[in-house]
Amino acid sequence: KQEKAANWWYYHKLYVGIAVIAVVLVVWMVHDVVTRVRPDYRVGYVGSSNLPTDTVTALENTLAAYCDDRNGDGKVVVELVQYNLDFDSESENTDAYTQMADVTRLSADLSSEDGPYIFIMQDTDYAQQFAETTGDLQYLDGTMPDTENVDEDDNVIVDWTKMVYRWTDCPVLAGLDLGEYRADTPHAQGGDSQAYLADFYVGMRGAWNTGTEENLAGGEELWQALTAGAVSTVEVEG
Repeated sequence: KQEKAANWWYYHKLYVGIAVIAVVLVVWMVHDVVTRVRPDYRVGYVGSSNLPTDTVTALENTLAAYCDDRNGDGKVVVELVQYNLDFDSESENTDAYTQMADVTRLSADLSSEDGPYIFIMQDTDYAQQFAETTGDLQYLDGTMPDTENVDEDDNVIVDWTKMVYRWTDCPVLAGLDLGEYRADTPHAQGGDSQAYLADFYVGMRGAWNTGTEENLAGGEELWQALTAGAVSTVEVEG
């Protein structure tokens, strides 16, 4: 029996090893799916570089207070998704591979039901470029751009100044307790997160069809809560 067992093992150990690895991978994937924390809301950030880690954590934690448990897992989770883009194609500081990866990821998320509802933009240039380039933001009154109003290249013409608020236009956002952030790199300096965000802009992703409108319903509620009492100064000062 021992010789038969040894002989069987000699000819089958490779298959047994493959089977064990397959089982381990399946168990790992099932565990990952079951234990993964899925966000109830996703907020996008568009800028030239990532936000400070402490600021990101503070935003996710404080925004969660304005959200509900949409997926029913007993937790309220907000995920800040960051897209590092450079709209200046001639910039020498732009890494082409990183740019391509983030553009692809952003395009996929804007086409997805699970994409960010609300977008934070780094400054005036990013607010204008993001609104005009993607055409994915709605106007502050909740309406969508007129798709018949296009330029010579068939791009929808939008008035970006009526699509975004300055961060400081929104009493709720400007009043969030975000604390201090530490520098993520040795040569950078830390500071106050609210002061860091003071020149930023926010906009709401638009619903282009009925299906999208249903998916963004929760995002609309969050948008209204965060922009309650906001008065836009973009058109006046932008």
